[in-house]
Amino acid sequence: MTRSRRHHHDEPVVQSVTSVPESLADEQAGRIRRYLVTMGVRTVCFLLSVVTATKGAPWWVWGSFAVAAILLPYIAVVLANAVRPRTPGSSAPVTPRGDGPDQIGR
Repeated sequence: MTRSRRHHHDEPVVQSVTSVPESLADEQAGRIRRYLVTMGVRTVCFLLSVVTATKGAPWWVWGSFAVAAILLPYIAVVLANAVRPRTPGSSAPVTPRGDGPDQIGR
């Protein structure tokens, strides 16, 4: 791969739009959504454990739902706190061409 244009210290650094990471708001919204889905599944598991236990289902059926209801909050918190790592070199400086801000009026 040839590098015909390299960034020099006297040239302005511009962030490439294609290398910009996901916005903080979008990332947080995704983590909140994962947390709520996991806790929703936990609520369903808890209710199923209660219903199956009162209906006389085998112990392993309601026990499995109970264990899932106990473990899912931990899993939900771990997933909610998991931040995607940024790939190295994901932001690359781009040297603007032309007249810069003066181009906007053309």
